[in-house]
Amino acid sequence: MRRNLAARIGVWSTHHRKTAVLGWLLFVVLATGIGGATGMVEMTNAENGAGESARAEQILLDSGLDKPAGELVMVSAAAGDWKPAAEALATAVRETGEAQNIAPPVPSKDGKDALITFEMKGDAATSSDRVQPVLDAVAAVGEHHQDVEIHQFGEASAGKWLGDLLSEDFRKAEFTAVPLALGILVVAFGAIVAALLPVGLALTACMAAFGLLSIASHQLHLFQTTYSVMFLMGFAVGVDYCLFYLRRERDERAAGRDAETALRIAAATSGRAVLVSGLTVMVAMGGMFLSGLLLFKGFALATIIVVFIAMLGSVTVLPALLSWLGDRVDAGRIPLLNRRAKHGHAGSGRITGRLLGPVLARPRTFAVAAVVLLLALAAPALGMKTESLGLEKQFGSDAQLSIAYNRITDSFPGGPAPALVVVTAPDITTPGVTKALGDFDDVTVHRDKNVAEIEIPLPKGKADLTELREKTLPAAFDGTGARTHVTGETAGSVDFNAQLRRGIVPVFAFITAVTFLLMLFCFRSYVIAVTSIVLNLLSVAASYGVMTAVFQHGWGASLIGSEGVGAIEAWMPLFVLVVLFGLSMDYHVFVVSRIREARGGGLDNRSAIETGLRRTAGAVTGAAAIMVAVFAVFGTLSMQDMQQMGVGLAVAVLLDATVVRMVLLPSVMLLLGERNWRTPRGLSRLPSLEHEEPAEPVRDTVRV
Repeated sequence: MRRNLAARIGVWSTHHRKTAVLGWLLFVVLATGIGGATGMVEMTNAENGAGESARAEQILLDSGLDKPAGELVMVSAAAGDWKPAAEALATAVRETGEAQNIAPPVPSKDGKDALITFEMKGDAATSSDRVQPVLDAVAAVGEHHQDVEIHQFGEASAGKWLGDLLSEDFRKAEFTAVPLALGILVVAFGAIVAALLPVGLALTACMAAFGLLSIASHQLHLFQTTYSVMFLMGFAVGVDYCLFYLRRERDERAAGRDAETALRIAAATSGRAVLVSGLTVMVAMGGMFLSGLLLFKGFALATIIVVFIAMLGSVTVLPALLSWLGDRVDAGRIPLLNRRAKHGHAGSGRITGRLLGPVLARPRTFAVAAVVLLLALAAPALGMKTESLGLEKQFGSDAQLSIAYNRITDSFPGGPAPALVVVTAPDITTPGVTKALGDFDDVTVHRDKNVAEIEIPLPKGKADLTELREKTLPAAFDGTGARTHVTGETAGSVDFNAQLRRGIVPVFAFITAVTFLLMLFCFRSYVIAVTSIVLNLLSVAASYGVMTAVFQHGWGASLIGSEGVGAIEAWMPLFVLVVLFGLSMDYHVFVVSRIREARGGGLDNRSAIETGLRRTAGAVTGAAAIMVAVFAVFGTLSMQDMQQMGVGLAVAVLLDATVVRMVLLPSVMLLLGERNWRTPRGLSRLPSLEHEEPAEPVRDTVRV
């Protein structure tokens, strides 16, 4: 029998077990070691931005004019007697040797508060690594003067706090997600060794990916949360791929196959599904390179690396380990769980059969009901607002950082952060440029750099920014030969969102086209290809609606320890769209492949749908449970964007594995009938990703 690529890889691995396993371990050790030695390079503010504001930041960076990290410390006293504490604080901060330009205390309007401003010495990008002595000095003054309240906020202190929190959150995610996945696998397989295999391979895949990503970051700089995104995707996908493979091998053994035949069939079927699914995820994630934003390019690179490694381990090391272990894969049996696992396939088949009965009896009714449910969940997304969430929104109103920010801005209101206009000219001292600069109040001219900086308040936020860019600056500098670029918090957020809106069209077009072509090549049916895209869009829309309801409007946010912040993180919709288009292929390819396999075995359309869903019910349930559990862990972390990502992906996978795969997919496929399997003239010449069927018919051990 002619074997497909996955089958050939699996056969090679079983015949060269030592090479496969030792080669994998050597690869993981080398990648982890070299990556750890090189370290990760984070992107600059200019690289993380877009449009005009990013160009302004890059000009300042190239000119060596990037500003030091600024810090604000507010001293509050009920009786207004803040002077002793403020003087002690200024002295303590000065004595650390890390601060400069310490300004005298500025009292608030009511006289109860005073604000001390200063700058950190050295590069702003590394200021968070040097701010701890300053934080200690401020804390010591607070302990000595217990009659006052002290709040500190600034680039360095916020960066330090954020870095520590991210490290703590990552450890929390790792130490929570791994035991959860292991527990689900123990229940699914009833044996410790069988459960450890997917977890071990997924973790080693993540370790190797971390190393390779660190090396790659020296060419493509990364956002600070990229490692968290990589672990989220890599661990969930790695466990699922191994679960699909291992479950098929055990099913074939239960059907009476010998060990070698069972592994060969698992490689030719589930192994092929893993390759197709992994390829789909990687190509879909590659669409983020079209977004025009370095943030998404980093996410894409991280996900492609970890999915490729997880896919590679699943089709090489896993069959080698299964061949070596043989029946020892069931070592560490837990009697009650082992009995349930042995009958789990039949049990899940019976449950699935009972659920499918009404669906297949009234497919039109259930299809309409499923679509209505998904559209109802998606409805809140019609009012979705996006913005680049500031630190005060990222960590919730109860966080120490948010409290400090809110208290300082309440006592010393300044409206939206001012715009910073960067002016460049061949000669910044020419009369025309000098006259134009003279029309503004807060101007700093760097004659040796031919650069000038203008700070302009934006009391009305975006409206003032638009007027500044489109009217004020063009009128002031017209005919001078100077060029102006506006940056700042408001300008950066506006430019980032504008680039996202421009980028989402080519990204969406790319991933839909790729999904269509891959499904077309895989199943030789444009009907299945089109339905794949439509089902994905319904899942994505429902996920958007839930995210908007929970995190924008705050509906039920307190139940997960979060709160509504009035908007969705700007990069979240595009990220969720791409990730869900990729991840949904896990279940879709796996389920439809088994339906196609049953159809190729001679069953009619209805029987093939029922058989395929029953045979995959256990694996899909376990895989979905693991993905939902891992994503849900990220929904409990501290940062608002991690919460949004975790909840959005968890809800989408849950809906995808239940409403979509168990109700909508069988209903639609039954209504379409034989049109599912027709290969139009001309498609037969297309490249095929199909596999040869097993030489012997696979005995169905599932009883309904």
